[in-house]
Amino acid sequence: MNILVLLIVTLIVFYVGSRFYSRYISSQIGSDNSRVAPSVALNDGVDYVPTKPYVVFAHHFATIAGAGPIIGPTLAILYGFVPAWLWVIIGTVMIGAVHDYTALFASMRENGKSMSQIAAKTLGKSGFVLFILFTIVMIVLVTSAFLKLTAVSLTSMWPITELGLGSDQTLLHTKIDGGVTKGVIGGIASTSVIIITAIAPLIGVLIAKRKLKARFVYPLALAVCVVSIYVGFKHPVSLAPDIWMMIVSVYTFFAAAIPVWLLLQPRDFTNVQILYGGMLVLGISVILAGLGGASVTMPSFSLADGIKHLGMVWPMLFITVACGAISGFHALVASGTTAKQVASESDARRIGFNGMVLEGILAALVLLTIGSSLSSSQYVNIVWSDPAKSNPILAFSLSVGNLINSVFPYVSVALGAVIGILMIEGFVVTTLDSAVRLNRYLFEELWALILGDRVPGFMRKYWFNSGLSVLLMFLLAYFNAFTLIWPIFGSANQLLAALSLIAVSVWLYWRGRRSWFTLIPAIFMVVTTLASLVYLLFDKYLPAGNAILVLADILLILLAFGVIALSVRTAYSLHNNRLARSPQ
Repeated sequence: MNILVLLIVTLIVFYVGSRFYSRYISSQIGSDNSRVAPSVALNDGVDYVPTKPYVVFAHHFATIAGAGPIIGPTLAILYGFVPAWLWVIIGTVMIGAVHDYTALFASMRENGKSMSQIAAKTLGKSGFVLFILFTIVMIVLVTSAFLKLTAVSLTSMWPITELGLGSDQTLLHTKIDGGVTKGVIGGIASTSVIIITAIAPLIGVLIAKRKLKARFVYPLALAVCVVSIYVGFKHPVSLAPDIWMMIVSVYTFFAAAIPVWLLLQPRDFTNVQILYGGMLVLGISVILAGLGGASVTMPSFSLADGIKHLGMVWPMLFITVACGAISGFHALVASGTTAKQVASESDARRIGFNGMVLEGILAALVLLTIGSSLSSSQYVNIVWSDPAKSNPILAFSLSVGNLINSVFPYVSVALGAVIGILMIEGFVVTTLDSAVRLNRYLFEELWALILGDRVPGFMRKYWFNSGLSVLLMFLLAYFNAFTLIWPIFGSANQLLAALSLIAVSVWLYWRGRRSWFTLIPAIFMVVTTLASLVYLLFDKYLPAGNAILVLADILLILLAFGVIALSVRTAYSLHNNRLARSPQ
């Protein structure tokens, strides 16, 4: 089918969801813009900071997007274009956006509390313990998956002949690998990320302290992006994957203690300009290619290939797409950081619901790009031929290069591929340091719960909790291939989303509000993700004797059943109390 037609259908579905369904949900949960937001009431200048909507949206979107909506669809298209596309558009509107918005809203009503603390209020102390343990395990999985992916992608190279470049080219630095001259693609993104991160504190001061107006901030951020990319072409940073893993781990350790306005917010705001620009270029390229007759050339259905490498279509397709349709990590971001920055409840719908819709648009563009611009043989060779060297970022980047080159012939495949890899790299690091910061909070909450007032002084320090988060992340990534980590991360991520929806459903019911729009998606995702964990346990991890992933899988299943049992018991108790109070 023509890719322009598919894009139009996608945008119509997302527009209807954003325009009408989000407003319906807003009316049902009782959004009230006259209420004072926790960012205002509890402003401390560090975590609670009332922030302009466009800055919060950029920070929120850059954090939740990361590499997820690109990597997930890139892996899931193995099942065929149609199954992945349908899940992206349906899952985003009916489940993912609802999850993000209601989690953000509930957190704001609870003074910016985390989803674990909301679970504690609705499900009691046992619910808090189970939820926080589950969340910690999930974050370790997501950070290890992205750390491994960062190490592989930042060292990406591809034969210059397949990048449309001659032997006398000067655009890219080259290396000889296996007797083949390859262009260094990942190193350009490495330099760009380093420069943007280094300049972020200056932009943070200008925005938060000097109150620089938006008309000046946007051009400044764009200029930083352009300069960082230019320097990247001239001086790409090329290091071994293990070295990159260590560098990024050390960086996230220190970043977890820096105030959000000084590093995370301004860096995400700057980074997101690249993603916005990349999405714009990608959208224009899809439109022009569609007008020229371009269609999806990868198989509409290739279920046999998907089953061979990933497993049964249900449930594995749904957890492989991961962040492209729904993500539990988004609830952590919404309740862990975003809720402390949103200045009003009316902004919550635009940031929470529409942030996920924009991510769904990105996921759909990824599917259209890969489906129309990369051959099946190339795709399988890059992503699935060798699990230890699987590089979905490179597959996506080459697709971007091929697509842009097809509509703008004067733009080489190499330059287009660089645009593709730049769309991802900064956001992988963004996800990592945001997740480590969140895990730091969770460990602090866990020690306080277990030990109470007897928590040793060193266990209250950021360096202990951040260090523990970083160490677990590094060890899991170092000893496991990316393709082994991603499925269990996807399962844990989606299951956390399901448990978050359950907690929100109980929270809404407790407040006398309707909750069918969160409860039905919660049930579907619980069944799907538990099925995926059982499948991975018996089909992948036990036969391979991978003790670490077997333990993580079993632990996730047990914690999930614990939260579900508590939720059912709590809802039953609330229902009986409501019946007892009602007139006979």
